[in-house]
Amino acid sequence: MSNSGCKHVKLIQEHVKPSADGCEDCLKIGDSWVHLRLCLICGHVGCCDSSKNKHATKHFHSTEHPIIQSYEPAEHWKWCYVDEIFLS
Repeated sequence: MSNSGCKHVKLIQEHVKPSADGCEDCLKIGDSWVHLRLCLICGHVGCCDSSKNKHATKHFHSTEHPIIQSYEPAEHWKWCYVDEIFLS
């Protein structure tokens, strides 16, 4: 994994506060999720694309916040939606 080729890493907020302990949007509608993703721009916690609601990707499309990180224990990868690359 590399950050080369991604100009969006400069948008990452170092101490972003997670918006919820689970998928913020699923919690509001009483639904479930598979895995969680954390927006590194604003802290929105959304469910992954394996979840039926895909709230993390919907958050990207509505806000254009490009970088998420896995919000699962022991996973530390990041993803840029715009450049479609994993980041270290």
